[in-house]
Amino acid sequence: MSIKLIINADDFGVSSTVNQAVVTAHDEGILTSCSLMVGGDACDEAVALAKARPRLSVGLHLTLVCGKSVLPPTEIPHLVDGQRQFASNPVIAGVRYFFDPRCRAELRREIRAQFERFLATGLPCSHVDGHLHFHLHPVVFPTVAACAAAFGVRFVRLPRERLWRNLAIRRQGWPVKVGHRMVFGWLSALATRHLRQHHLRAVDEVHGLYETGRFTEDYWLALLDRLSAAPQEVYCHPEVASPMLPAHNAQGPAELAALLSPQVKARLRQRHIQPVTYADLS
Repeated sequence: MSIKLIINADDFGVSSTVNQAVVTAHDEGILTSCSLMVGGDACDEAVALAKARPRLSVGLHLTLVCGKSVLPPTEIPHLVDGQRQFASNPVIAGVRYFFDPRCRAELRREIRAQFERFLATGLPCSHVDGHLHFHLHPVVFPTVAACAAAFGVRFVRLPRERLWRNLAIRRQGWPVKVGHRMVFGWLSALATRHLRQHHLRAVDEVHGLYETGRFTEDYWLALLDRLSAAPQEVYCHPEVASPMLPAHNAQGPAELAALLSPQVKARLRQRHIQPVTYADLS
């Protein structure tokens, strides 16, 4: 039997260089899915590109840190500055969101506004995840789950990834990886109760937490040989190189090259791995 693998690109809509990488990886490579930042500077361009590619699945990349809001600063003054920019330090932002009741009320409004902005694009929303996984914040996730159910979104990403599998391929940075495993394992466990409550689903394993920005060809080839049979997701951050525009992800060109790699395509066939979308799992 074939293994079903969702291959997703995050940050769709943040810039034209990311948008171009996403559609190139879909048109010429193995990419099946992407996550849209509805407050991104290139969101309108991303929506037009997606509508021209009906086989490209699109979900909501909820952004509550290191990005731009949908609502104006006057409506959420404790979350963003005058240019709609959220805080750039996720640790400080996470603490403020937890303890400041003014932030909590504004977060609820902004989360719903991002769902509504996605709905207004006319694109089907295949799933929801979060920039830097901030959708898992204990203050944020109950609202995310309720909005997903209300807007008919069936899948939510939980970054559950087996650390031992990653370390068998790359041991570099293992102390940080252990920290990520502890934090995001705990947050994913907390989120599971809300998923059940709202009849939402998540795939068993999501690859990308330990190799953000480093999902290169060699890592792809090693990972594909180790996948289990359950439906899974890989998320990455491709970007085209541009001498005119600043890079959103310095390793984006290498991640794009991996998604276009003939060797990776061949390994998918050899291992009977079927690239799918969240809609295919419904």
